[in-house]
Amino acid sequence: MKFDASGWISGVRRIASPNFDARPAGTPVSLLVIHSISLPPGQFGGSGIRNLFTNTLDCSAHAYYAQLEGLRVSAHFLIARDGSITQFVSCRSRAWHAGVSMWQGRERCNDFSIGIELEGCDSVPFEPQQYAALFRLTRRLQRNYPIRHIAGHADIAPGRKTDPGPTFDWGHYFSLLGRSSA
Repeated sequence: MKFDASGWISGVRRIASPNFDARPAGTPVSLLVIHSISLPPGQFGGSGIRNLFTNTLDCSAHAYYAQLEGLRVSAHFLIARDGSITQFVSCRSRAWHAGVSMWQGRERCNDFSIGIELEGCDSVPFEPQQYAALFRLTRRLQRNYPIRHIAGHADIAPGRKTDPGPTFDWGHYFSLLGRSSA
C-alpha cells in the first residue's frame, strides 16, 4: 500500500463517496477513529454500506433503512469481514464519519481525523483478517500522517455511539501495533 499525492492508497479498492469536503487549512491529521457498521444491522457481505456511503441506498429495501433517508455519511476506509479494504475518501479530505464529536477537548473530530469502518456490530467478534488489515492500514497511515491518538467512535461521541463495540479487541489491536494503549 502506497499513498499517491492526492491521498489515495494503491492496492485497495477505490469507490469515491460524494460525502466529504476540505479539511480546515493547516489542520494536520492526528487522530484515527475506529468504527463498526453493518447494514442491515447484524448482516454482513451486502452492498448496504457501500450504497450508504455513495448516497445510493434504497431506503425502501429494508425497514431499518427508512431512518437513514437523507443521511450523508462516509468514512475514509471500510474493512470487510474478509479483510479487504475499500477507500471511499482521500485522506487529504474530511470524510463525514464522526458527527458531533470531541477528543481531548477538541470538537469536530472530522477536521483532524481519519475514519476506518470495520464491517461488524456490537455483538459479533471481528475476524482475524480484519485485525490484520487494520494493523497494515494503521501502520501505513502512521507513516504518512502525524497520528498521535487512536480512539473508537464511542470515545469521541460517548452516549451517542457505541462502536466499535465490546467485541472489538483493543488489547489485541494495540499488541499488533506494539503498544499497550491508545
